[in-house]
Amino acid sequence: MDISIVIPLFNEEESLPELTSWIERVMSENGFSYEIIFVNDGSTDKSQEVIRSLASANPNIHSIAFSRNYGKSPALNVGFGKACGDVIITMDADLQDSPDEIPELYRMIVGEGYDLVSGWKKKRYDPLSKTIPTKLFNATARKVSGIKNLHDFNCGLKAYRNDVVKHIEVYGDMHRYIPYLAKNAGYTKIGEKVVQHQARKYGHTKFGLDRFVNGYLDLATLWFQSRFGVKPMHLFGLLGSAMFVIGFLAVCAVLILKIVSICSSTFAFYVTNSVYFYLSLACMIMGLQFFLTGFIGELITRNSPERNNYLIAEEF
Repeated sequence: MDISIVIPLFNEEESLPELTSWIERVMSENGFSYEIIFVNDGSTDKSQEVIRSLASANPNIHSIAFSRNYGKSPALNVGFGKACGDVIITMDADLQDSPDEIPELYRMIVGEGYDLVSGWKKKRYDPLSKTIPTKLFNATARKVSGIKNLHDFNCGLKAYRNDVVKHIEVYGDMHRYIPYLAKNAGYTKIGEKVVQHQARKYGHTKFGLDRFVNGYLDLATLWFQSRFGVKPMHLFGLLGSAMFVIGFLAVCAVLILKIVSICSSTFAFYVTNSVYFYLSLACMIMGLQFFLTGFIGELITRNSPERNNYLIAEEF
C-alpha cells in the first residue's frame, strides 16, 4: 500500500464528507493505493455516524473511536499503530490542511529519501493572538531541538516513512514535537514543505492559549529526556555535588570567622546566629537531595526494559 492517511478528529461532522471526497479525488488522480484511518477522539456530535456512512461507500476507510476524549497525541499514536502504508500522512479534519499537498509530500519521502517531511503554513489565516505566540514557540523549539530547518513544528500536515512512526511513541501532548521525537530516535533526515493554510470552514478551534504553556513544558521534558534520560546522574549528581561543596565551604568559612574572632579576643559571635550558617546547611541538604535523586534515577533507568533498545541502520 502506498499511503496511509491518519486523521485525528473531535466533533468534525460537517467537514468529514467534504474532506473524504477531496482525498478520494487526489488519490484517484495520482493512482495511489491508500487507506484513510479516522481516529475519533471521543466526539460528542455525529462524527462517528458520518464515518460509518463514508466507510460503507469506500472500503479504504477505517475508523478507531475512543470512548472519551484523550487528546490528539493518543489519537495519532493509535493511528500510527494501525497504519500499513509505505508513507504515512497526518492531517487535521477541519479542512485547514489541503489533500492536494499529499502527492508532493509522498514524492519527497519516496523520491528524495526523507524520513519525515513537515508542512509549513507560511501564510496563515489566524488572528495575531495565535500567530505571534506560534512564532515564538517555533523559534524556541528550533533552538532546543537543534532542527534548524523547521518553521512550523505544530503543523498537522506531515509525511513519514512507515518505520519512523513505528519507532516513536506519541503521548501526552507530544504531537507538537514529533520531528524532535523522530530525531531522538535516530531519524535525522527531516525536511519541510511550504503548504497552503485554509481558513476554517466549519466549527471552531478545539485548542486554547494554554497549549503554548503546555508546549514549553513538554519541550523542557523532551530536552531533559534526550540529554539525561539514560544518565540522570550526570545532571542531578553534578548539581548536587556543586551545591554540597558550596555549602560545605561556606560552613568552613563561618567556622574560621568564629575561630578568628575568639583568637583576637573580640566578641565571639554565635555561629547559630549567622544567616550564612543556615544558608550553608540548606545548600548541603539540597545538594545531598539532588545527588540522591540522580542515584534513584540511575537505579530506575538501569532496570528499564528500554535501556538497551537501539535503532540499527545497517548490519552485515
